[in-house]
Parts: sequence; structure tokens; C-alpha cells
Amino acid sequence: MAKIHRAKWTLITTGLALVSLTVIGSARAADCPRSDTLGTSRILSVDAKTTPRVGLKSFPQTLPLEDHEVVLTFDDGPRPPSTNKVLAALAQECVRATFFLVGRSATEFPDLVKRIAREGHTIGHHTWSHPYMARIPADTAKYEIDHGIASDEKALHGVATTTPSTPFFRFPYFESTPAQLDMLEQRGIVVFGADFWASDWNDMTPEQELKLITDRVTANRKGIILFHDAQARTAAMMPDFLRWLRENGYRVVHIVPAGTSQKNADAH
Repeated sequence: MAKIHRAKWTLITTGLALVSLTVIGSARAADCPRSDTLGTSRILSVDAKTTPRVGLKSFPQTLPLEDHEVVLTFDDGPRPPSTNKVLAALAQECVRATFFLVGRSATEFPDLVKRIAREGHTIGHHTWSHPYMARIPADTAKYEIDHGIASDEKALHGVATTTPSTPFFRFPYFESTPAQLDMLEQRGIVVFGADFWASDWNDMTPEQELKLITDRVTANRKGIILFHDAQARTAAMMPDFLRWLRENGYRVVHIVPAGTSQKNADAH
């Protein structure tokens, strides 16, 4: 992602801005062999009916996280070897995250898609080829959404379908149109923005990225964080970042779709 474009519309009413989250379980010590890890503090279910769009960089509302709670999200994968390194860092700390996959990359690396799901992470969608969605014709934008979802589902489950098993979507560059947002809401798909990000599309060292993101976490105290698992610098600094979260009393929240049972949440 070369540049983030802030959404320029505010069409959400106060009623739609209400967020519905349900605690459906804990993912810490029970499924982690090491007691000294960061762990996943809780699993939350996000309901598209009452939470169609979240992330303060794009929308008026976000997830109602408590102080020192963060949601880790990754865009633009899967892309070896960096995605593999990110997964290893998350596994070392028994942390669960959400990966918004580009369909073209999912088609190229289906085994890595399966690994992401197998290791307990949530898989969302990020179009087929990562275009600027507000700058292309409506039919092309719909194709990007549908073909991206179908490609992710094919890689994950072996069947191409435009009905996502996890109805989470993020627009490339956070760029969308009101019509696109309305269409996804009508389909029951939650659109994710972010509350802040690591700016890892910029040229910097892993050490510089670590300083930048820890400063932003300290300033915001909670929120949805955007990383890119396709970035080598992010993969390199992820173990240190997760360690920093643990040492500074932060807790990781794992998001899943509404209707996910406790058994399925544990399998994520």
C-alpha cells in the first residue's frame, strides 16, 4: 500500500453506528503451551447487521475496545516468506489476528491461505488485485470484490463462491464509494477501516517501524491496528512488537463473525 486515502463521506446514522460485540470465549492459557506469552485475551463476535463499518480513520465509529486492547490486522497477503514470518511471530506469542487477503495472491499461494486459517486466524477479503476502488467503473469494482472473495474461498475451502465464509472486507487504500459501501452492507459484509497504522508501506527500517507503531499505540491506547504481512520490515519487527505489547500491559482481541460458535471460534 503506497498511500492511504481518507474516506470523504459520513453517511452513517447514529443508530447504525452502534456496535454489537459479544464475548464468546477466551483464547489464552487453555490453548497455549507457554504461560509467559502475550496470548489472545478474548474473542469478540462482530455483527454486520449493527456494525456495517468500523475504523476511525474512515468511519465515525469503531469497535468498543477497552483501554489497552488492540485488534491486529494484516493486509495484502499472503506473500511468502514475510507472511510465514508474521505467522511464526504470532504463534510464538499465542496471538490471533485477522488477515485481509488479496485474491490474486490467495490463488498463487493457497497452502499459505490454509495455514493462516489452520493456525487460528480470521480471514477477510481485500479485492482481487488491490486497485483504487473509487477510480474504476462500478462493474469493475464489483468484479474486484466478487472475484477476490471467490478466489479466497477457493484457496481456503476448494469451492469458489462470492458468499464469504467470513464476511469481513477492507478496501485497498481505504478508498471506496457510498454505493460500494451500501452494496456490501446489503450483503451483510462488515467493512473494516483502522484506528491507526504502522505506515509500513513507507521505506524504513524494522527498528524505525517499531518505534513508530509503539508510539502510536501509546498515544491511542487502544484500537484496530493495520499492518501489511507482505512487508518484510513488518515481519522482521513483529516479534519485538508483540513482546512490547506484553511488557506494557496490552491485550489482543480476536474478532470473528456474528454467529460463530464457541467451538468454531476455538478452531479459528
